[in-house]
Amino acid sequence: MAASLQAAATLMQPTKVGAPSRTSLQLRSSQNVSKAFGLEPTASARLTCSLQSDLKDFAHKCVDASKIAGFALATSALVVSGAGAEGVPKRLTFDEIQSKTYLEVKGTGTANQCPTIDGGSEAFAFKPGKYTAKKFCLEPTSFTVKADSVNKNAPPEFQNTKLMTRLTYTLDEIEGPFEVSPDGALKFEEKDGIDYAAVTVQLPGGERVPFLFTIKQLVASGKPENFGGEFLVPSYRGSSFLDPKGRGGSTGYDNAIALPAGGRGDEEELAKENIKNTASSKGKITLSVTKTKPESGELIGVFESIQPSDTDLGAKTPKDVKIQGVWYAQLD
Repeated sequence: MAASLQAAATLMQPTKVGAPSRTSLQLRSSQNVSKAFGLEPTASARLTCSLQSDLKDFAHKCVDASKIAGFALATSALVVSGAGAEGVPKRLTFDEIQSKTYLEVKGTGTANQCPTIDGGSEAFAFKPGKYTAKKFCLEPTSFTVKADSVNKNAPPEFQNTKLMTRLTYTLDEIEGPFEVSPDGALKFEEKDGIDYAAVTVQLPGGERVPFLFTIKQLVASGKPENFGGEFLVPSYRGSSFLDPKGRGGSTGYDNAIALPAGGRGDEEELAKENIKNTASSKGKITLSVTKTKPESGELIGVFESIQPSDTDLGAKTPKDVKIQGVWYAQLD
């Protein structure tokens, strides 16, 4: 890479193409491109394409010059943007993802996507029996938070948010028993996997809402077009986490300051700050199967989950967070 950049920098040195003529076209090198290659732009750094009487010869020379400048611009753009450019890559199948190398996936956003199915049937085509769900993946596509409306008299409503964390919120490699009953009902129990992810979103008013996206201990049942259940939402912070004043659930100070006089230490406002609570809460999810492929054991669908946000170890009232997205699983 260093050799390529050095070669491109050499090509960007002041160059004169063609013989001097009465009429000439001067193309000045871009200051930004020069700085990208560690060159100090000078007034004499220019690319001259002389207008010859032979138009064919002129065209060839200017094409060569444009190739040099184009290569420099493209390379400098690559250096500036790097691998951190986040876009929306094409959704791939499981086999296509497995065929890619680490460097081909790195920085593309593919690792944060659930696979899709090539072909398959829109009907649930798996036979009744007991299976093991593997590679279960849940990818959120939208986060909304129930909060007070901008209008004073309007009731709280789910509002669109801005994602503040990077593309690391997808749950993956989840597995557990999956059962298909003779009447077509489904039952899935979550047992293991990457089943939680810390996420922070921002409301239109600027308030940031952290929460732990999860489906821990999920027991989902119902028909393929609508099955779901409750799951456990652990505390966003662990019991050993200390707040800025050194208070925690299982360690740290009991009170941030000396006990206030007049019994004020028992007031609810102060009690919530001093007595840290790491209790878990409950969430609910509904899943729907949209396509299956029995020959490969794959199925995909959509989901909607509602769960509470972080309570700051009991000091704040949690907000309802609605998460919508797509999911993928393999039945073995």
